[in-house]
Amino acid sequence: MGSDPIISLCLVLFAASVTVAVAVREPARQALVLAVLGLALAALFTVLQVPDAVPSQLAIGSVVTPLMILLSVRRGRRRAHPANGDGGSAER
Repeated sequence: MGSDPIISLCLVLFAASVTVAVAVREPARQALVLAVLGLALAALFTVLQVPDAVPSQLAIGSVVTPLMILLSVRRGRRRAHPANGDGGSAER
């Protein structure tokens, strides 16, 4: 097969992305690594000729899920550090 090196490259990229996703501790950075992981998986699906899975992997795995994680992290940080003008007891 002529595509064996391409498959190997995609598998290495996928394995590296998974390893980095596990090693990163900050949720915002994990979301960005998850987007790269989704792209690597979509490339692997393309090389392995699984065209049905590629569009959904690109949409959900590379865009929607990381975006939801980033928005959740942002909202959690905003709740942890509220602004002083929201009627709190910061100014007495």
